[in-house]
Amino acid sequence: MFKKIFIINLTILFLSSYLSANIQIKARTAILQDFLSGEILYEKDPDRSIYPASMTKIMTSIIAFDLIKSGDLSLEDKFIISEKAWRLSTAGYSSMFIMVGDEVTVENLLRGIIVASGNDACIALAEGIAGTEEEFSILMTMKAKELGMENTNFTNSSGINDPDNYSTVRDILIMSNYLIKEHPEYYKLFSETEFTWERTGGDPITQGNRNPLLYKNLGADGIKTGYLAVEKYSLASSLEKNGRRLIAVGSGFETKNSRSRESTKLLTYGITNFDLIEIAKANKSLDKVDVWLGKEKQVNVYVNEDIYKTIKKAQKRLLKVSINYIGPVEAPIKKDQIIGKLNISYNDNMIGEYDLLAANEVKKVNMFSRLMKSINYLIWGDV
Repeated sequence: MFKKIFIINLTILFLSSYLSANIQIKARTAILQDFLSGEILYEKDPDRSIYPASMTKIMTSIIAFDLIKSGDLSLEDKFIISEKAWRLSTAGYSSMFIMVGDEVTVENLLRGIIVASGNDACIALAEGIAGTEEEFSILMTMKAKELGMENTNFTNSSGINDPDNYSTVRDILIMSNYLIKEHPEYYKLFSETEFTWERTGGDPITQGNRNPLLYKNLGADGIKTGYLAVEKYSLASSLEKNGRRLIAVGSGFETKNSRSRESTKLLTYGITNFDLIEIAKANKSLDKVDVWLGKEKQVNVYVNEDIYKTIKKAQKRLLKVSINYIGPVEAPIKKDQIIGKLNISYNDNMIGEYDLLAANEVKKVNMFSRLMKSINYLIWGDV
């Protein structure tokens, strides 16, 4: 036996000149992630505690989406509006303008939350799902902990000012990532630019989405703004362009215009300074490795997860992928058996190692065949 290493160089031409990695974002705290690779492209004090304001409504929506996915809730279900929910349908609050005693579908409440940022719709949904907003907030915090949002606590469903309703931009990023990954069909609601509520006892009310990036030619398709006097302006945003998605979260923008401008600047920085490289797709044949004493001379190998890496433009030639195994691998080989490693390096530094799995079973040849192969190997080195 001997160690056999195949090296696959990703020879990628210089596609653009190097752009400065220096970027200044005018916010107290911010973070930027390449969605498919999961790599953080920019961060500024990302674990600083913030009041998430209406970005809280992302988690309110997630709780509903999870229940819909599990079959415990449907978009057609209706909830009766309480006085507590109705009291937020007044001037000074972001509202959907629902009335006491209305029976409103979950779908309309979700649009009222996501598009119109209605605090009244949040309470109505929370009470309909959990009985009280307090109980619903417990569900929100439990979900946050499940997702690894280590510095988050929710005390209400809307983000209305409460010192115990806190988070970080890193945690808001984790939450946004989960929403997009696990509920792509419902995430589309966050790209809707207006919602019309056919309210009781009055003319329909049409409200526009408060996310300013939806109205720019960026490819932005979500997700949620926020504002509290103590926190100033905040925004969790995402764009998809040419099959690539970025997610940015910032808080402590001084003005609405600054929130729009700086968030655009952050997302543009990620698109123009970095490229996303697809290394492998989950459960698809990646290559073949040699087999010793098997009924087949080679076996296909694969990885069980999608692998992407984000690389600075003009430096992508430094990325190398190697398939490493001690081989030829002796039969018998079981399907899904680990038989090697996929190693990824950048500028000669290891940045990833993944198990290589056998795509199929390879049985051992009979005694006579094994003897002949051994003789051939001793004489000719033929495997």
